Amino acid sequence: MPKTNFAKAIGIAGLICSVMDISAALIVYGAMGAKPLRLLQGIAGGVLGPRAYNGGVRTAVFGLLLHFVIAFSAATIFFLGSRFIRFLIDHAALSGVLYGIAVYFFMNRVVVPLSAATKYPFSVKAMLIGVVIHIFCVGIPISLNIRKYAPIRQKLAPPSITTA
Repeated sequence: MPKTNFAKAIGIAGLICSVMDISAALIVYGAMGAKPLRLLQGIAGGVLGPRAYNGGVRTAVFGLLLHFVIAFSAATIFFLGSRFIRFLIDHAALSGVLYGIAVYFFMNRVVVPLSAATKYPFSVKAMLIGVVIHIFCVGIPISLNIRKYAPIRQKLAPPSITTA
């Protein structure tokens, strides 16, 4: 059984999730007309509010940094949960799907409303796109990498005593 390395597991899961998620957002929303700078500034807007859109490249870089912090936080939370809920590792693919959905709704129903980000009206299309991105670019990469790099060791059963 491989040795559990929590820092490596969280690091790889967070990095892969960060890169996949932001890449998907830039590609999908870019195809819909969103500019990369504006998208990244929108992330920074969660902390800076509307003034993020006036900060140029500096606020876009800040938004990208925030994006990475959020992704590494999601990986850390999954790792910690997997230490208590064995199902998360034993059924990593299903757990990843469910975790991706949970992260999407937590971000959009808790974090964004509490942040200084610009609030947009509800859209079924935007929700479906966001959920799919979060399943394949957040939940599954995190769960599979945590399982790979931080497996849960099997407890050895006590030796059985046999009598002849």
